[in-house]
Amino acid sequence: MKAYPHSDTHFATKDTRLFSIGTVMATPGALDLLDRAGVNATVYLIRHQHGDFGSLSDFDARQNDFAICNGFRIFSSYYVELELLWIITEANRAATTLLLPSEY
Repeated sequence: MKAYPHSDTHFATKDTRLFSIGTVMATPGALDLLDRAGVNATVYLIRHQHGDFGSLSDFDARQNDFAICNGFRIFSSYYVELELLWIITEANRAATTLLLPSEY
């Protein structure tokens, strides 16, 4: 996995973010997918951090809302081209990982 140092100002102002994402990491598969699609990971991280959880059921989105308020893991799933990209923020908010479902 590759870690991306960042400052919170890269993502959004503090008053609009729903939670901290900590250190951002990405698996080789996620990096390859983003590279092939010509997409910057920041686009998906911003969506994740602002409550746009991508292709989740209503139930799973509500689970994320609960997780944000109660300190549990937050999960998002986005289609990049025709492949799924998952983003998971750990319960302690120390790290967020971009990965493919096959890398879980």
